[in-house]
Amino acid sequence: MKTIEFWKMNGSGNDFILIDNRDGSVEEEEMGLLVERTCRRRESVGADGLIFVSRSDRFDFAWRYFNADGGEVEMCGNGSRCVARFAHLKGIAKSKMTFETLAGPVSAEVMGRVVMVLMPDPSGLEMDVGLSREAGWLNVDFINTGVPHVVVQVDNLSRHPVFEQGRSIRYHNMFSPEGTNANFMKVLGPNMVEIRTYERGVEDETLSCGTGAIASALIASARDMVGSPVKVRTKGGEELGIHFQKEGDEFKQVWLEGSTSIVYQAQLNEEAL
Repeated sequence: MKTIEFWKMNGSGNDFILIDNRDGSVEEEEMGLLVERTCRRRESVGADGLIFVSRSDRFDFAWRYFNADGGEVEMCGNGSRCVARFAHLKGIAKSKMTFETLAGPVSAEVMGRVVMVLMPDPSGLEMDVGLSREAGWLNVDFINTGVPHVVVQVDNLSRHPVFEQGRSIRYHNMFSPEGTNANFMKVLGPNMVEIRTYERGVEDETLSCGTGAIASALIASARDMVGSPVKVRTKGGEELGIHFQKEGDEFKQVWLEGSTSIVYQAQLNEEAL
């Protein structure tokens, strides 16, 4: 009977399935379907995404990151923190490491349960994008922090219809065909923002989103509302730390910091595959 060992991990509210695939036991053509089946909540393990760790000729390891819908994407901030701790605990990498992603190399440092990752430089900053304004919207901006993010500043975050408006933005023809993630943000102070995020690929509001937290912090900085470091409070209640250098209209040395937890280690039975 075929079984696959995996870890279930949580990064500040995002949950992930992690598989050490350095032996190539899960083949390329199997990955998408395996992700779809195992990420289904109630029917299987359930997760926001699945991470395969594979070998790299240039770095400590490489990852393949898939959203719950089976689609592979370039980057996931909270997932990158979880995979760094996973790799360190399994002896794949030391506490300071660099791994390969579709968005470019990512460096990380594991400090117990807390992990910091140096993200790829953001790109595509666009202020006041041409979306029709909805009630309660103050500003609408865009930035790519490894994956695309729209950031909408709102005046009442707790009551905002995140699912409905987030889904509308995610599928807006301005961002087709790939779509975008949508964040709704309220600035709480010179070093604090609060966000709620609709995630592309999960197709729902999630408890946390690392790249969305980065996008929101950088957009708030671009509007001169906050300065580094910024704490970003997510729907799950945890705070992510965003450290960065601002050089004119560009951002460099963007670090994402937050806690991770190992939920359990188990095996996927053949019936779940």
